[in-house]
Amino acid sequence: MRKNVIIIFSIILSIGFSQKSIVQQFSKTFADVAEKVNPAVVTISTDKIIKMDRFNQYPFNQFFGWDKSPDQQQEYRTKALGSGVIVDASKGYIITNNHVVADMDKISVKLMDKRIFEATIVGSDPKSDLAVLQIEADDLTQVDIGNSDKLRVGEWVIAIGSPFSDNLSHTVTAGIISAMGRSDIISRENYEDFIQIDAAINPGNSGGALVDLNGNLIGINTAIATGGYERSNRGVGFAIPTNMVNKVMNDLIDKGYVVRGWLGVAIQEIDDAYAKALGLDTRDGALISNVANSSPADNAGLITGDVILEFNDVSINNSSHLKNVVSSSDPDKRYKVDIIRDGRRKSIYVKLGELPNQPQNAFMETDESSTLGITVQDLNSSLRKHYNLSPKDDGVVVTEMEKDSEAYRTGIREGDIIIRVGTNNVRNSNDFKDLIRTSSRQNTVLLLVKRNDISRFYALETDN
Repeated sequence: MRKNVIIIFSIILSIGFSQKSIVQQFSKTFADVAEKVNPAVVTISTDKIIKMDRFNQYPFNQFFGWDKSPDQQQEYRTKALGSGVIVDASKGYIITNNHVVADMDKISVKLMDKRIFEATIVGSDPKSDLAVLQIEADDLTQVDIGNSDKLRVGEWVIAIGSPFSDNLSHTVTAGIISAMGRSDIISRENYEDFIQIDAAINPGNSGGALVDLNGNLIGINTAIATGGYERSNRGVGFAIPTNMVNKVMNDLIDKGYVVRGWLGVAIQEIDDAYAKALGLDTRDGALISNVANSSPADNAGLITGDVILEFNDVSINNSSHLKNVVSSSDPDKRYKVDIIRDGRRKSIYVKLGELPNQPQNAFMETDESSTLGITVQDLNSSLRKHYNLSPKDDGVVVTEMEKDSEAYRTGIREGDIIIRVGTNNVRNSNDFKDLIRTSSRQNTVLLLVKRNDISRFYALETDN
């Protein structure tokens, strides 16, 4: 019996020492990572001079017609703070957020050893909120870049930056990955694929390093979510993953701008209503609401109403996910796109183009009646289900309208079917575009529109 007690006591002691060893090792890991990465993190200070006429501050001066003198101009100096990460020590390249350095007159970089250098902007990309700076300095330390695609929710991460002031530079905080693939956080117009974290980051941390427990850079800290007007951390922060950082950074360094793939479709989310109307058993994917004329999608045969489920064997979660996957793909390469059309799954191969400077202009070209303020699409089974249209209906369906247009004022609405222009029947959207151009008389065009099995004529003024 005594022997058994001694054995049990020894096991308890062993477990206690083992737990203490694990805690010590865990603590040492964080300290080792901070020691490794800290020299590669920098504090960025920016200055901008704003000139303002003091005379214009007083409206009564203008009212009385008093002239301002040349010396009645005042300069205001604004300062901002951010963080950055050295990614190439030999060339002095630093990655940070675009919003940290955009439109600034002077950019200063302070290293951990307190050396200060003036930086130049190699390139910036507002759409991803990333910028590459460069300094001329020796004895720099760079961070190792990891693979953010391998991250999992729940993993420990460490954030390093300069919250609130440069007196708090190289502040180290820890937390876990709360979620992956967050989008529509800052703007739907941006390319967002954020890592959500609960590590404390605050104003000034923007552009700083998010690293894993191996000391590898896995993200650039960018934004925080607050519960109201306060600017402090509430446990919800966002970082740009390195899989996006690498692409943007390399393009900015090599070309001075970011090369993005372009499919040429307008897309939207799939909610319960759309899923039921389209007969889908999933809410994943992206619904094509418009196809740009002569775009890669148009050339490949994609049409309005198609639901994109996979792109290049990557399952698509939502419209933002598709936008990010396509934009990171190479133009002039052929990719497989898996879609659902009329309830059937099929694969279409698309040769991507390069995203134009003004991609919205491509959709303006598909607006067959820009002068009327409406957009029409060819009828298909998806649109018939969505607008509850009869299979017997012919013509084109109105899918978009400008609220201040002549068509809207006269009573035409989304979901209406245009079956005739002038005296000619409309078979498809190309017919409609040609007939609008040729059937206008004295800047007026006559449309026969059907709604709920009732047809009536509308006379619309055009700009022709």
